[in-house]
Amino acid sequence: MYNLDGKVALVTGAGGKNGIGRAIATRLAKEGADVAVNDITEHPYVADQTDWQGLPDVVREIEAMGRRAISVVADVSDAKQVAEMVDKTVTHFGKIDILVNNAGTKADKDRVLVVDLTEADWDRVQRVNVKGVFLCSQATARHLVKQGTGGKIINISSITGKQGSARYAAYSASKFAVIGFTQSLAHELAPYGVNVNAICPSLVDTERVGHLAAALMPENLSPDEQRAEFAGRAEASVPLGRLAEGEDVAKMAAFLASDEAAYLTGLAVTVAGGSMMY
Repeated sequence: MYNLDGKVALVTGAGGKNGIGRAIATRLAKEGADVAVNDITEHPYVADQTDWQGLPDVVREIEAMGRRAISVVADVSDAKQVAEMVDKTVTHFGKIDILVNNAGTKADKDRVLVVDLTEADWDRVQRVNVKGVFLCSQATARHLVKQGTGGKIINISSITGKQGSARYAAYSASKFAVIGFTQSLAHELAPYGVNVNAICPSLVDTERVGHLAAALMPENLSPDEQRAEFAGRAEASVPLGRLAEGEDVAKMAAFLASDEAAYLTGLAVTVAGGSMMY
């Protein structure tokens, strides 16, 4: 549908079997892009997935499509590691055209009331979700400006970046920040032909649902019961009748990465099945 032939993309947070990152990386490859995939470890969900090898499996999938791919393990909140990741991508492929900032923190002890939220948990969320987007965008933008051929930066925010809710203060604040950062960077990079947009998904049916459920559902339930209860409540609020899937987000990412979105920048596009309509 979209012609990304000859383009090079870097997708962070792409090691999960059911994750948004993997869905985006493989969709961009399907559209013709060569892809560098990143995560903080080769297999970020090793305890949950014994039949999945993480980043190496994503690389194999992309190569099976006839595209080139590499994996780069790096912590997106570490400036040195980010610089090395982007440099490795450019060195391997000769350039970079598309960055998708998808990496984010797993739900943990940050999903509590503000009065119970620790400074350490607040900082952990902001370090990855905000600082990580800043560092990866900065490092990539420097190459895009130098290359002088335009490009695309796509940041994964959330519907909680448009409307906060109880127990999501740290996460919601980080995702609001991503939208503000997206708008500012869109202004700065527009003269260089670089489009910067954000995608704001509702709850996506990934490995993270289990972590969210464990943090928010009653402790007397089993992990499977927690997940089912949490997912059921979320699904009931969606007019289209189901949770989002990684491919729903990947479709929007492919569009924003393509020339079809050449006149769009600074947007925060909601992908939520009608559960949020702005």
